[in-house]
Amino acid sequence: MDGDMIGRLAYLGLLLAAVGGYVIVEFRGRMGQALRTAAAWGLIVIGLMAGYGLWQDLRPNPIPRQSLAEGGEIRLPRAADGHYYLTLTVGGTELPFMVDTGASQVVLSLADARRLGIDPASLAFIGEARTANGTVRTASVTLTDVQLGPYRDASLGAVVNEGAMDISLLGMSYLGRYRIEIDAGQMILTR
Repeated sequence: MDGDMIGRLAYLGLLLAAVGGYVIVEFRGRMGQALRTAAAWGLIVIGLMAGYGLWQDLRPNPIPRQSLAEGGEIRLPRAADGHYYLTLTVGGTELPFMVDTGASQVVLSLADARRLGIDPASLAFIGEARTANGTVRTASVTLTDVQLGPYRDASLGAVVNEGAMDISLLGMSYLGRYRIEIDAGQMILTR
């Protein structure tokens, strides 16, 4: 323990002694009331701490939205978890994606494939992908009418992942069509 820590502990000890002395003098003969008051304030402080800790979970949409800037730039703010997210329109259906420059392909979750009208039972899961969670089977699909802001592509190759995924991944097979720049907590995509 260094000198700074000893000084802090001494200060806290003096503060505790002063508050404790006040409580003993003020509530002399009424310690039950003092304990009830201390318990009430303790619960208030715990409630405030819990509310502060859960604030991120209580927000309705914790993932920031992309914006279109002048010159056709797509700006993606970095989310609280450190990732970048964007929404593509595929065949008229909006799908959220996590931008993953480490993924070579666009990877759809089973749920997002179903949202696009792709029946996973009809797919041939003959491909394999090595992920952080191990090797998973994949099936190739072609997405049609893919739009991001003003940019539209007639088709885009993708794979459907047979494993569990919370969100689809937007890999380099699509991101490679853009110039990617990261500046001040934003990812900027331009064509």
